[in-house]
Amino acid sequence: MTVMGAVKFKQFFRAVAEVNVDKDDLKRYSEFLNHKLYDLLLLAEATARANLRDVVQPWDLPIPKGLQERIHEFRKVDTDLELEPILEQLQQLPPLDLALSEETQDELPMLIGGLSAALAETFKIIDPGLREPHSVHWERSFRLFDLLL
Repeated sequence: MTVMGAVKFKQFFRAVAEVNVDKDDLKRYSEFLNHKLYDLLLLAEATARANLRDVVQPWDLPIPKGLQERIHEFRKVDTDLELEPILEQLQQLPPLDLALSEETQDELPMLIGGLSAALAETFKIIDPGLREPHSVHWERSFRLFDLLL
């Protein structure tokens, strides 16, 4: 899954967290987004089901304050995300029981952008002097997100 091209990927991480990533990191990044987006959609589905609805609405998405702030931060960065590859990748995962409303699908690029900004900033929290994340930094970041989202 390619959410953004390698050049934009590098520019984005540099702009958000002054971290240098390379095209080899793009696969890790894509895997991260794939898993976290799916996790959030599963929780949104549970919320919709608990409210006796058969369609996931945007307000079902569990977006905590920090992620909401990263979404706002993402809006300030001029980065285009390609939604189609993300949706194609999600289709390869176990299917959701409920459909996503059109409004929910429209929110996905901003949600992905917020997750991306949060990931970039996580590297700096793990190691404030970090310039180039290595496997251990990616793994630690993923573990933190798994704990919190």
